[in-house]
Amino acid sequence: MKAFLVFLGVAMLGAVVAVFVLLRSPAGGNGDKEPVASVSITAASASPAARKSVLLDADGAVIEEFSGDCTDSRYPYLCRHVRERILAEDPQLLTRDGLTIRTTIDQRLQRAAQQAVDAYVHRDDPQIATHVLIVPGEGSVKAMVTNRDPVDGPGLQQGTTAMPYALAAALAAGWRYDDGFFVGDAYRAQRFSAFKDCADRPVGDPHHSIHNRKKGGAPFVTLRSGTRDAVNTFFMQLQGKVGLCETVQMAQRLGLKSFDGKPLQEFETFPLGITEADPVSVANSYATLAARGRFCEPRVITEIQDGSGAVRPFAAHCEQVLDPAVADAVTGVLKDVLAKSALKGIGREAAGMPGDGDIFRTAWYAGYTPGLASTVSLGDFSDPLRHPMVDVTIGGRRYAHVDGTSVPGLIWKKTMTEAVRGTQETRFTRPDTERFGGCRDSCPPP
Repeated sequence: MKAFLVFLGVAMLGAVVAVFVLLRSPAGGNGDKEPVASVSITAASASPAARKSVLLDADGAVIEEFSGDCTDSRYPYLCRHVRERILAEDPQLLTRDGLTIRTTIDQRLQRAAQQAVDAYVHRDDPQIATHVLIVPGEGSVKAMVTNRDPVDGPGLQQGTTAMPYALAAALAAGWRYDDGFFVGDAYRAQRFSAFKDCADRPVGDPHHSIHNRKKGGAPFVTLRSGTRDAVNTFFMQLQGKVGLCETVQMAQRLGLKSFDGKPLQEFETFPLGITEADPVSVANSYATLAARGRFCEPRVITEIQDGSGAVRPFAAHCEQVLDPAVADAVTGVLKDVLAKSALKGIGREAAGMPGDGDIFRTAWYAGYTPGLASTVSLGDFSDPLRHPMVDVTIGGRRYAHVDGTSVPGLIWKKTMTEAVRGTQETRFTRPDTERFGGCRDSCPPP
């Protein structure tokens, strides 16, 4: 019996090609053509190029292809963070083709954040701006952008965005908004034991003086006014009373991590922002405050599906780390800080804190609404000590100096204004004034 080829089908099965050949007999007397055989031929050597991996957003739409080499990525900061997370989970995953990596990214917010960064920092500026948005109470990272690939250089000291950790430690210890003390324009520890780390080792420095950025302020400073005006000498004395270890532990509980993953440095100037901080963790520590003390591990990947269809989920991890009333009290102060700055008016109730670095080496802004926390950092990663942002041109604009409310704050405001547009309005829980209002033991003089 003779037969001839009338159909050829090719199906991909992993790395194996299955070729299906359907044979039919010649026409019979009635003209019908009946199939007489079906033959399956496998040819591993005929495999085409492997399927490329892709990044998907929270809705399942493609963001971009993902190779693990982020030099050509449209969003290198996001790409590198995903790569690091995969390496931490299972390095073998990066050797596989055809991964479908589903993320928490919201592409509308990703574009808004990128446009805000591009509006104030050029791609070829020596400074690097990073911008992170996180959902409080979820840990979902909604945007991660930068003006250019931040592959080189150390982290940036977070500056005065660290002050709310000391504020939270004080409020948790029973301090009230109007408790305070007299301060000067300079501070120096009286002895080495004035500050002790969590191992009970003295880490005070009687040979080093701390100065305020602005001289001649009010002599009596309270928790509220000291935070609003970011008074260095006030926070040095506050930490001396509340405890260095208690302040560091508060920062850790809220989610702060160093850029290199090492333990936080327990030095006397911790509340002034000596930590070379991971921007994601700074944003997340503020998200914990927005979520009334509920900490969630930052999460950018929700699941990874490999070429065989096997799915690996990345679960959320959350826990209550701070008394909700204390978190609300911190928010009440930071809401006042933002309301008295040029950054107010994003269209939602919001709280925030500028991060002014020592002699303008770095600049940050960290803030949040009830539904979204956001952080912007800026500095010269190559050598921030040698390249402070003084008399500098960034984004085509000249600045006498760059602090937290200038470039980072403007980026933050532009993004957050767009982010909340069209969303349902939510409000903060009001602070417990009976517990935190007024003063207790350290009241202003009559």
